[in-house]
Amino acid sequence: MGKSSLLNAIVGEKLAAVSAKPQTTRTKITGIRTDGPVQLVFIDTPGLHRPRTKLADFMVKQVGDSVADVDVAILVTEPTGEPAPAELDLIERFKNMGLPAVLAVNKIDTLKHKEDMLAKISEFSGLFEFASVVPISALTGDGLDVLLDVMRGYAEPAPHFFDDDQLTDQPERAIVAELIRERMLCDLESEVPHGIAVSIESMKERESGDMIDIQAMIYCEKESHKGIIIGKNGAMLKKIGTEARAEIESFLGCRVNLQCWVKVKEDWRNRDGLLRNFGFTDQ
Repeated sequence: MGKSSLLNAIVGEKLAAVSAKPQTTRTKITGIRTDGPVQLVFIDTPGLHRPRTKLADFMVKQVGDSVADVDVAILVTEPTGEPAPAELDLIERFKNMGLPAVLAVNKIDTLKHKEDMLAKISEFSGLFEFASVVPISALTGDGLDVLLDVMRGYAEPAPHFFDDDQLTDQPERAIVAELIRERMLCDLESEVPHGIAVSIESMKERESGDMIDIQAMIYCEKESHKGIIIGKNGAMLKKIGTEARAEIESFLGCRVNLQCWVKVKEDWRNRDGLLRNFGFTDQ
């Protein structure tokens, strides 16, 4: 639906992985935008879905925990099509909690007929009394100022939770791992990416200060997937590394030497110890 794209557009930095594949976001990611006296804290959650692994159980719990902690929710949907089951489930949560929500209709830049969006808005408005409905495009930035103005209306007088120049509470290593995983989501066959985890084993700045050396381990669940990730003569892994390095250099603002390796951990998405090692834990 474009939740992660919206978060990235709001804070002006790529914090969350973006791809066309479902369930791209695995953990809740905090994005911070400070405009003068007003600080807005956004939480990008995993998409709500029916869990089939322990990792998926963790992802769904992240949604419930995040919704319980916010002052207002933003339901991001596309301008056409029927409401998805996950969207209907979220609307029921809003009703049960008495939580105010804003409907953000994303991807308006793709619309050929405005009437299609009006029909979608009408259908959603019949399901829930949204506080506001804001058509937006996370890609072009259209409507973001309006959405931010709506969000500022929910701000309460209080000290800022974060430093004014802070964009997220995520450590750099976590974002670097997400940037690598994003390239894999975009480049690999559909059945492979959801069985992948990325761990940053080492991240050190050289004494000269002009480069950071990063060593990343890519974990997958099957030997056949390892072969796909590496590719013929290492071509796919090289492609992923080259594209990810460019994204990481843009994020860190310096040159990067990125080295990636691939290791098989069978069925890691159902193994508690490995899930904790990869950071998928509430502790």
